[in-house]
Amino acid sequence: MYVADLVPALERLLSLTGFSALTLGNAVMIMAALAVMHVAFHREVEPLLLIPLCFGCLLANLPFTMMGSADEGGILYFFYEGIRHEIWPPLIFLGLGALMDFGPLLANPSAFLLGAVAQVGVFVTMVLASMSGFTLRESAAIGLIGMGDGPAAVFLSNKLSPDILGPVALTAYALAMLAPDIQQLIVNAITTDNERKIKMEPLKPVSQGARVAFPVVATVICALAVPSATPLIGMLMLGNLMRERGLTQRLSEFTETHLINTVTILLALSIGASMTAETFLRFDTVKIMALGMFSFVAATVFGVLMGKFLNLITGGKVNPLIGSAAISTPPVPARGIQQIGKEASPSNNLLLSAMGPNLAGLIGTSATAGILLAIMGPPFEYPRGGVEAAIQIATELLRSLLPV
Repeated sequence: MYVADLVPALERLLSLTGFSALTLGNAVMIMAALAVMHVAFHREVEPLLLIPLCFGCLLANLPFTMMGSADEGGILYFFYEGIRHEIWPPLIFLGLGALMDFGPLLANPSAFLLGAVAQVGVFVTMVLASMSGFTLRESAAIGLIGMGDGPAAVFLSNKLSPDILGPVALTAYALAMLAPDIQQLIVNAITTDNERKIKMEPLKPVSQGARVAFPVVATVICALAVPSATPLIGMLMLGNLMRERGLTQRLSEFTETHLINTVTILLALSIGASMTAETFLRFDTVKIMALGMFSFVAATVFGVLMGKFLNLITGGKVNPLIGSAAISTPPVPARGIQQIGKEASPSNNLLLSAMGPNLAGLIGTSATAGILLAIMGPPFEYPRGGVEAAIQIATELLRSLLPV
């Protein structure tokens, strides 16, 4: 009698635990999170980012914990509000601005061309994503992945397609970390040994007045030209102004260390909390990652081709390698290009020359995110003609030409 009464009680007790609701999808996501955390710990691969991101994913896939980004009332639900309300990405740009030295960009204004041309990869990928069945808003978020700018990708995806934010953010950050290895394969394939050996002239010094004026002028011009990009560019330039002015050293030091580290942890936790089995384990996730990789390759190729063009018109003074640095993850690509240049010629020093396009890519990606948001984001609804129509026409044309 007592044993018969005990069995239902134990079954009820088990039903109240997370074990009763643990699915195969949850188990897969938990194992994946643990595997990536292992890599982050033992190989020291971006632990500041990967460990909180994976731990957020781990928590979100434990049933009944109320630790997912959609679990209203849970702590990670409130952390995720920092993404929903555009708080974390601009704050990270504030920290980046305090870390960045725009001197190499000001000393070589032609780097803006490299940063602009690299954005072509975003729009080419948008067409392919649209052909793959994604909406235009989703395609815009996917296209921006290729610039390797995690905060900008999160900012745009949250506005246009929050349902795919997890895969978009994870792919963007992964590409940023793997940029040197991937880009070495690309540039070795499309540049010659003689081109990689080209030594560039040292950059001219930039006056302190120009360094202080640049963030103010850039903010005004970008805000007037692309108002939607102001949250990112405005914070980036504010951080840089504090760095260059020198009178706010305590603010600058806090921004470039404690603030950016804290916000990175909160952003990574928030992204991880959105990576539940239901939203992540889909075929669309594989397509997003593949398209993001294509966008990255396309941006790199267009940057190098523009570098080749500048090399041609300057009579061989520009090393095309610096064009591949025109994606938005400073200083990782610039350091990678420095290493590739050293391998081609031990006396080659391309770091500062590559930093110019790298910084131009950072600004260009923010502007591109603002343009796409202005075209497709709220309060407007697409299609509104213009760019949307052009993308749809390009998509239909490719569908008619390719066996898809």
